[in-house]
Amino acid sequence: QVQLVESGGGLVQAGGSLRLSCSASIRTFSTTMGWFCQAPGKEREFVAVVSGSGTATNFADSVKGRFTITRDKIANTVYLQMNSLKPEDTAVYYCAAYISTGGSSSLRSDYRYWGQGTQVTVTS
Repeated sequence: QVQLVESGGGLVQAGGSLRLSCSASIRTFSTTMGWFCQAPGKEREFVAVVSGSGTATNFADSVKGRFTITRDKIANTVYLQMNSLKPEDTAVYYCAAYISTGGSSSLRSDYRYWGQGTQVTVTS
């Protein structure tokens, strides 16, 4: 059973930064890792992804240029650095994963494993 544990959420003012972490119970080099977010009353949507090999990344248009995704293969951890945060970034952020080395899917249905989520709140 794969376990994903997120941390790093919190309350921040618009323009600020947060770094989310996702610790995985399996080796991340064999796993595509992604981040999704869900605001109240909305569908869970794709934010960013990094392939198992680390060579491919993809971002939602709404976060391009503001968010980066990196991975620490030794620590089996993936990070989402969120800069220039906006109130519309407020949501619960979920870490997700599926077994692959080269994939970088943005489709929620491709992800088999999910964390419990961490709240990010951006005030204006």
